[in-house]
Amino acid sequence: MSWKTLTTLVLIGVLLFSTAGCSWQNSQTDPGGKVTLTLWYWNRSIDDELLKRVEKQFPHIHLKAEKIGGDFKAKLMSAFAAGSGAPDIVGLNSWIANFFPNKEQFVNLYDLGSKELESSYLDWKWKQTITPGGNYQIALPMDSGPTALFYRADLFQQAGLPTDPKEVSAKLKTWDDYIAAGQQLKTAFQNKVYMFDNISTVFTQMLAQSDKAYFDLQDHYIGDQSHMRKAWEAAAKVNQLGLSAKINQWTPEWNAAMNNGAVASFVGAVWMKQVLQDAAKDTSGKWKIARAPGGDGNSGGSFIGITKQSKHPKEAFEVIKWLENPENQLNSLGTMNLFPSTPSIYGDPKMSQAEKFFGNQQTNEIFIESAKHVKDQYSGPKFSIADSIIKEEVSNMETQNKPLEEAWNDAIKRVNKELLLY
Repeated sequence: MSWKTLTTLVLIGVLLFSTAGCSWQNSQTDPGGKVTLTLWYWNRSIDDELLKRVEKQFPHIHLKAEKIGGDFKAKLMSAFAAGSGAPDIVGLNSWIANFFPNKEQFVNLYDLGSKELESSYLDWKWKQTITPGGNYQIALPMDSGPTALFYRADLFQQAGLPTDPKEVSAKLKTWDDYIAAGQQLKTAFQNKVYMFDNISTVFTQMLAQSDKAYFDLQDHYIGDQSHMRKAWEAAAKVNQLGLSAKINQWTPEWNAAMNNGAVASFVGAVWMKQVLQDAAKDTSGKWKIARAPGGDGNSGGSFIGITKQSKHPKEAFEVIKWLENPENQLNSLGTMNLFPSTPSIYGDPKMSQAEKFFGNQQTNEIFIESAKHVKDQYSGPKFSIADSIIKEEVSNMETQNKPLEEAWNDAIKRVNKELLLY
């Protein structure tokens, strides 16, 4: 979807939004003298029980929290375009950089003293909240998504591969090592078990390990450079060698493949633990987690900011500081499996609980090390434009047997054409 098309849809949304009216009022003071703050979030982004504790922590505040369904980002953009209807406090997903050009719609948290909190958070995660130029912060970090290798220890053993997480990390240190292990596993199971779920996962996770993505800090397109080509060629190689099950994530087919042993591994973020447990209940105790081949990366994670439409930004700032302090992030790990972005609590015993589904492994120890070594990576406001096109062309190599060079060249041409419309 072009930026022009997206803008048109947003304007339509504004008209509908304005016509229908908005049930939310901007922050106000109720008759009892309390400050009323509104908050938008999506399911499982913030612990509901934690939100219920806000008014006990801040007796002078009444928090009206609304769980937004549907296209969260489009609704927020519509409220900004309308100049009214936005909440005081808003959750922002991994697409936070989409709002950098609209930074004036957010309170600059630096003006409220947020710099004193910087040392509490992972450095790379903190940098994702800062607009280019370094002087405007639109949100505080929430959870993070460090990545690792999920693998079936029983299938690895049958294929003659190591099963201990430390040994797996050492054996599958690079993506070339990982692909070679995939060939060994394919031979051992006579083409009935695949090492990879799909090649888009390969491409996405390799890119997540890089210090560069599609754009530089000046928002110039760099998706035709060597870091991108490396991930592209690895994905193509997995396809050419027949090591992929060609099953997309977030589908019933993927769930079945995880449960019946058709796929032996994948690289994914920490939040995939819950996804896997829900998808593959019959495999409890058979999965393990090791450091990801190729290095550490991040996938996903959220943020929380204050909109300029708020009449009580100081009170809102006190609330978001409290919601995302180390103690509450630690508690949210236990209640919601939200991985903390506050490294001061990484040594807490609650971070090292044995997990039955993963053979009683203390898997967070792996993700802690991953989180500590994620590289800084700038995404930029045009990230989704390039990402959707490039991933479509990567997928075409697998689903349509499109030759590597044709897919690569088509991706570059399509991205450059789309960026001209932005």
